[in-house]
Amino acid sequence: MTTMNTQTRHKTLAAWLAVLGGPLGWHRLYLHGWTDALGWAHAIPTALGLWGVQRVLDYGQDDKLSWVLLPLLGLALVVAALSAIVMGLQPAERWNARHNPTLPPDHPAGHTGWLTVLAMVLALMVGATALMASLAFSFQRYFEYQVEQGRLLSQ
Repeated sequence: MTTMNTQTRHKTLAAWLAVLGGPLGWHRLYLHGWTDALGWAHAIPTALGLWGVQRVLDYGQDDKLSWVLLPLLGLALVVAALSAIVMGLQPAERWNARHNPTLPPDHPAGHTGWLTVLAMVLALMVGATALMASLAFSFQRYFEYQVEQGRLLSQ
């Protein structure tokens, strides 16, 4: 049985795990093991954001708690996408020095191939969409709330 320190960690797999399961911390659990607290912490804002989505479906867009919860999902998606991009852009020597210290610096596990680039492109698309949607939703709700408060003051 191998320990976590002797397993080869591939950059392409880590990038795809960040794209597909990053909001749940899959990439961190792959890179740092099952005891990584930050890997497990990724699931908290994701779950809260999904709860916000459920509240919008149940109570409509006027639910004020969902105004706070929904951007957390967007934030979780943006952080995961940014992680995939940063991992994909790391040089092989740096990747192997950090995640595969027992391997030579030019080991293929740290190389950037087309699948890695494809993961970064998808991460950029998902991350940018999530960021813009979160900002648009947050600002829309904030300004609607301000207008509502202004109307109450003017009466």
